[in-house]
Amino acid sequence: MKKIGIVMGSDSDLPVVQKAIDTLNSLEIPYEVHVFSAHRTPVEAKEFAAGARAAGFGVLIGAAGMAAHLAGAIAANTTLPVIGIPCKSSNLDGIDALLSTVQMPPGIPVATVGINGAVNAALLSAQILAVTDEEIAAKLDAKRKADADKVLEKDAKIAAQFNR
Repeated sequence: MKKIGIVMGSDSDLPVVQKAIDTLNSLEIPYEVHVFSAHRTPVEAKEFAAGARAAGFGVLIGAAGMAAHLAGAIAANTTLPVIGIPCKSSNLDGIDALLSTVQMPPGIPVATVGINGAVNAALLSAQILAVTDEEIAAKLDAKRKADADKVLEKDAKIAAQFNR
């Protein structure tokens, strides 16, 4: 099974990234987590991205706030799919990070989830791996069913309380 690489620009992004980690744990998908900055450790970020395919990764996630160049810097150094998580900061409520992550030049794509959208980044990573991994596909199908069941349980409770 391919693993997912999660890179955050700062350990201050960990509360957001933890949601991706928890999601991958629930799906039993292997991953690695690292802190590399596009600006302060560009060599290490580049080396990680350039060697990711050979190291057994299938998808990379880059989480960063403010200027948020990390996902783009990673994508510039690999042809693996890269998903950016723009992290909310005190500046502009994360809109700056969203725009920095989503506005990549032609030829260097970065799939981008919503601000602090770590759960969706993990799920999208799993869906990408599920294209060729039936075990992950089955886990995703089961999760979707469980999520739907939870909503239907809430519907039944609300309907019983209010519908006459």
